[in-house]
Amino acid sequence: QVQLVESGGGLVQAGDSLRLSCAASGRDLSSSWMGWFRQAPGKERMYVAGISGSGGATYYFDSVKGRFTISRDNAKNTIYLKMNRLKSEDTAVYSCAAASGPGGHYEYWGQGTQVTVST
Repeated sequence: QVQLVESGGGLVQAGDSLRLSCAASGRDLSSSWMGWFRQAPGKERMYVAGISGSGGATYYFDSVKGRFTISRDNAKNTIYLKMNRLKSEDTAVYSCAAASGPGGHYEYWGQGTQVTVST
């Protein structure tokens, strides 16, 4: 059984930085895409960033390009999301997800961690 546990969320001011972590257990996910999603109150869940198993390919939603960086440490079965120059519109619950394999859809999900950016 795959478990994903996020950490690192919190309350920060606009312009600050945060680093989220997602630790995976139960399965070797080193060949799977993993990613971060976020959901703000009253809005649909949005795909923020993704990273391939090797880390050689990444995806970013347009509004976070240049501010957020996704990375992974397969030895620790952990992915990270470094968020710089945070804005109030980044406020959301951030969840990590993992695909079942190299070409799979995201099917494993964490519980999420709250990020709140105050102005």
